[in-house]
Amino acid sequence: MIFPRWATATCVSLAILFVVTAALWRMRLALPGAIDHPVFFYLVPTAALAMIYGVVEGASFAIAAFACSAFFLYDPIYSFYVSNTRALGELFWFLIMALIGVKCVTELRHPSKKP
Repeated sequence: MIFPRWATATCVSLAILFVVTAALWRMRLALPGAIDHPVFFYLVPTAALAMIYGVVEGASFAIAAFACSAFFLYDPIYSFYVSNTRALGELFWFLIMALIGVKCVTELRHPSKKP
């Protein structure tokens, strides 16, 4: 049985999101204070997914990573509320960088046909 490309991309994205979030959550509990900016660990998987599957999958992964890191990695835990304004700024800059990176990676991979 062959799965549609979007189903494969979604499953791979969710698996990578789960693995990266679980690893960062575990490191945050085991080594408190060792990882100050955990959201930026999602940039490489975002670029890889954009390279393999395209803009939509990379952008959706970046948005999901934004939500997961706000919920699991920033205080208060298990809430989308971020108490530190610096951390909130990190999250928004990550989202902007990730979306620009997704567009750049896909443009390098598949150049547009403009004259």
